[in-house]
Amino acid sequence: MIVKISSKDGFIWDDSYLLGNEQVDAQHHQLFDLVNSLVRSCDNGSEKETVRNALDFLVNYTVQHFDDEEALQIKYGYPEYESHKKLHEDFKLTVVELVERFYTSGSSFDLGNDIKTIVLKWLVEHILYEDKKIGVHLAAA
Repeated sequence: MIVKISSKDGFIWDDSYLLGNEQVDAQHHQLFDLVNSLVRSCDNGSEKETVRNALDFLVNYTVQHFDDEEALQIKYGYPEYESHKKLHEDFKLTVVELVERFYTSGSSFDLGNDIKTIVLKWLVEHILYEDKKIGVHLAAA
């Protein structure tokens, strides 16, 4: 799978990322939009408060998404729940590091680039290689 990217828009949603669960798919799509918006805010030198609000919203939305996704895994007895939850916990630590960097250094093109490189890359790979397994399990349940 080739990830579609443009320097202007970040990662572009592709229906190959769909898992077949309406709630999870909608949240994944929203996460793409949120991260791309945050990257644009950093790239454009938006005011610190604008970037902070976008970053805080993204963090809260991500935590909610992980909680919802993990609840589905528990409900349907996903056998890889524990390892999947660990991936979520590790990613939360990565996001906390980026947030701390923002609060220490402010918004910058470099921060936006790192968000694009780290967060969007993780999101795409996580959906394609980990979440897709959940979709297969849910479809079989």
